[in-house]
Amino acid sequence: MSSTRQKLAGAWIWTGADLAAADDWVHPLDATMLVELDRALDAVRRSDRPWDRMVKADFPLAGTNLARLIERINDALEEGRGLAKITGVPVARYDDADLRRLWMGLGLWFGTPVSQSAQGVRMKIIADEGAIVGERYGQMHNEDGSSFLSSYARAVSNGGLRFHTDRTDVVGLLCAGQAARGGLSKIASTGAIHNEMLKRRPDLLDELFGLYPRSRLGEETGGDDLIYFLPVFDMVDGHFTSHYSRTYIEAAQKRPDIPMLTHQQEAALDLIAEIGEEICYRMTLAPGDIQLLNNHVVYHARDPFENDPTAGQVRRLYRLWLAAPNSRPLPSGHEKLWRDIRPGAVRGGIAIDGVDPRPPARA
Repeated sequence: MSSTRQKLAGAWIWTGADLAAADDWVHPLDATMLVELDRALDAVRRSDRPWDRMVKADFPLAGTNLARLIERINDALEEGRGLAKITGVPVARYDDADLRRLWMGLGLWFGTPVSQSAQGVRMKIIADEGAIVGERYGQMHNEDGSSFLSSYARAVSNGGLRFHTDRTDVVGLLCAGQAARGGLSKIASTGAIHNEMLKRRPDLLDELFGLYPRSRLGEETGGDDLIYFLPVFDMVDGHFTSHYSRTYIEAAQKRPDIPMLTHQQEAALDLIAEIGEEICYRMTLAPGDIQLLNNHVVYHARDPFENDPTAGQVRRLYRLWLAAPNSRPLPSGHEKLWRDIRPGAVRGGIAIDGVDPRPPARA
């Protein structure tokens, strides 16, 4: 099969070597910003507003250096590399309640937090929840009787995660604790994967612009019976997007009424994983680091990890899913997942027992 697709270009096309040689995407908090952060946190404490009911005005940052940094990062997430890392949040000085207030407050300046579960969770703790994650968050069974975990369940295990995107414009992680061993974060530019596929196997690249069936297993209530079809790669008006998790695709393949993937479709997914491993950037998220990724143009993955509670080495990340105020338009057909494909819309997230997960208005 011949392809007429073109090589993609822009700051969002990068390799791990490119990131390792640059520091424009890393933003240490200086002393002034830490004072501004604590002042905003003090304001929330005085208001006695629960963290899950906060609005942007509850975390006063207007006119501060920190607000200007957030504005620059938002621009970079959509118009630049598609990622950012903030370092130096003094997480050890805060308890869980304050960390939630702080992270929700910052999140409201980056965008609008949307639901991450059918129960309406807007801040998810990513940590190993033990052997019952499948029962709690969704699983199916393989022919040999072993468990096939939903993507959601895998995220809160100590196992590895394959390259994927989340169901939101931007995913943000605040690291409060790291494992004793493993848990390396891996990120890869989807545009760089696209370009390498164009060079190696344009026929397989074409497959990724076709429809793949996916299951909502582990997301909405009864999600294993909810199937949707989307391309892995898509574009509209020059804006690229990728929505992808191989787990969702494999879960759909377990349904007898869903057409089986062709050899070419499977090979295209294999090549995503192969190239992703070759070109990705590997990083350890240290306590106090914040990682922000534009899901439309960056895949993320994770190595397996082992905690050591006796040494205080336990991996614990606070996750927000954010609808970005400057997000890109999405192609027709993506409404089935995002509900709203207009640029800048509050979109994404998981329906709360069938109810639209978006807040009534942007604060």
